[in-house]
Amino acid sequence: MNKLEEITQKRKEAHAKLLSLRSKVYEAFLEMEKAAFCDGALPKKQKGLIAVGISVAIHCESCMQWHIEQAALSGASMREVLEAIEVGIEIGGGPATVSARFALDVIEDAFKFCNFHSRNGNRNADAHRIEKPASFAYSQRNIAIADSSSAAVRAAK
Repeated sequence: MNKLEEITQKRKEAHAKLLSLRSKVYEAFLEMEKAAFCDGALPKKQKGLIAVGISVAIHCESCMQWHIEQAALSGASMREVLEAIEVGIEIGGGPATVSARFALDVIEDAFKFCNFHSRNGNRNADAHRIEKPASFAYSQRNIAIADSSSAAVRAAK
């Protein structure tokens, strides 16, 4: 199991445990996360890119992985994610370059390039499609579980 898979597994286990313990704080966090990242004046994709930069600046590997994957799922290009990482480097200074190294590993995992060709026959380096790594399946389950948990919390009130 590689580092990204380990982080995903630990996040999945902690998520399940906190839900099984009916942590009110964690359930509230999931509601806050849902509200913070829904489309509003800023689209979900832009909010995800902001979170990527913040994750780099605060040196949170699990956060970087989650937010890079979520940004990709929201339609962010690899270039947009890279620029968000670069903003995080600027905010965090030298130590953030260490975090950026990890973020680059996540980008490699999250974005798999196809052989896209532009109209003139040249390979378009920015063209991509997302091949969902194993952690994406967890991401989607996490969202579904969080939504059902939120409904349960509301019903219990």
